[in-house]
Amino acid sequence: MRVIDFFDKAAEAHPERTAFVAGATRYTYGQMQALSHRIGQAIVARGLSDAGRIAVYAPNDVSAFACVLGAFRANATWVPINARNALETNIDFMNLTQCEWLFYHSSFSDNVQAIRAQVPALRHTVCIDAPDGSSVALADFLSEGDGHTIADLPYTAHRMTTILGSGGTTGRAKGILWTNLTWSTLIAETSITLASPAPPVHLCAAPMTHAAGILAFMLTPQAPTHVVVEKIDPLEIMETIQQHRVTHLFLPPTALYALLAHPRVREFDYSSLTHFLIAASPVSPDKLAEAVDVFGPCLCQCYGQVEAPMLITYLPPAELASAVRNPARAHLLKSCGKPCALTLMAVMDDDGHLLARGEQGEIVVRGDLVAPCYYLNPEGTAEAQRFGWHHTGDVAYQDEEGYVYIIDRKKDMIITGGFNVFSAEVESAINAHPEIENCAVIGVPDPKWGEAVTAIVVLRPGSTLSVTDIVAFAKARLGSVKAPKNVEIWPDLPRSPVGKVLKTEIRKKFWVNTDRAVN
Repeated sequence: MRVIDFFDKAAEAHPERTAFVAGATRYTYGQMQALSHRIGQAIVARGLSDAGRIAVYAPNDVSAFACVLGAFRANATWVPINARNALETNIDFMNLTQCEWLFYHSSFSDNVQAIRAQVPALRHTVCIDAPDGSSVALADFLSEGDGHTIADLPYTAHRMTTILGSGGTTGRAKGILWTNLTWSTLIAETSITLASPAPPVHLCAAPMTHAAGILAFMLTPQAPTHVVVEKIDPLEIMETIQQHRVTHLFLPPTALYALLAHPRVREFDYSSLTHFLIAASPVSPDKLAEAVDVFGPCLCQCYGQVEAPMLITYLPPAELASAVRNPARAHLLKSCGKPCALTLMAVMDDDGHLLARGEQGEIVVRGDLVAPCYYLNPEGTAEAQRFGWHHTGDVAYQDEEGYVYIIDRKKDMIITGGFNVFSAEVESAINAHPEIENCAVIGVPDPKWGEAVTAIVVLRPGSTLSVTDIVAFAKARLGSVKAPKNVEIWPDLPRSPVGKVLKTEIRKKFWVNTDRAVN
């Protein structure tokens, strides 16, 4: 089925249930279904090429969700544009994906002028919240569709429906193409993996162009209520969980750490939470155990990437909570769980040989969850699909029970004094300190070691921890080879618009006047 088919089934079964709420704004499923029909009809009335690309450029906003549903209903291709990206990055991605339409929030009016001038394929712009210069307001745009109908196209599993950007933290973002089959597999896997006894109340706090927005559509068969907040603000998230009795929440580890570091984190009622999903990068086991203590037995982890979204592996709340309570299961705090039901996963060496359990290699996956290609990038597609599997770039091993342990990104391995050190292992050890909010570990050039393990640390508010204290703590946990040779304390870490730490930005300070970032 298509994404819009899943939504319609939910709307037909529960037309009066609240679908979206943001402050005083509230839409039932029936109201959102009607609004998406009007948006889709107006798109068709203006003209749309086959699977035409429609960008949505807004902070987390109920009207933005309505526009995405309208685009799906019009048989268009949704191109998520991250509101926190640099303007140049978004212009580049819109050109890459050949966007014809742009629905945007008025807070980006100035940027839209530059987009119009620099995206030649763009033909239509609609402001979702107000009239704006030469752009029609969404409220007025709706009337353009009166009397028009949307073609009932035959279902095609491999029809293009979404083009998402890769992280873009190491160069130009790739366009990752999802089809109806990609979406339906992801939604089916969610119904298996994140099933709830009652309709979910999902807090959409991370950008809707990233996992939080994707999760909203993943949960659709369960007819959830989505509580939309504009951005990740620790206090607002904690207050909203209590106020709306939130059951489902996705955050990246950096945002979880910010919540844990907040002085009021233990003042709120989190008993409604059933699935507090952590993903996007490895999590410190000690921080994970602290989170279970604070938020209850609701923490869970998943592993995926845009090319194989969200649910390659999953560690459910009961198993994670058991790992906190039972020392014999504590090793699971370092795991991202077992492979999910609808995707094949293996560990492979550089020559294409699948490895036995316990051996370290690259995670590879295949199945209908895997996106079929990079948009207009056959070379990148071929490189990622070597030996008939999608290559994730993540180094891991699988234990005898089938649990997966990610060691690091292949590119994040540090070679120091002839030894291989994975930065994620060092970060996990340092993050275990109760006075440390977060850290990033990189290799920096060193005449003796080749690369010296270096940690950039953010302390919790009020901490007086010294560099000497941090080094001693790390050595006690890691030994002298893996412990950082250098530590710097920074007020914050540079992050991408979706919260990932930008190690490329950190490295710039240490690799100045060099032509590469490895030794």
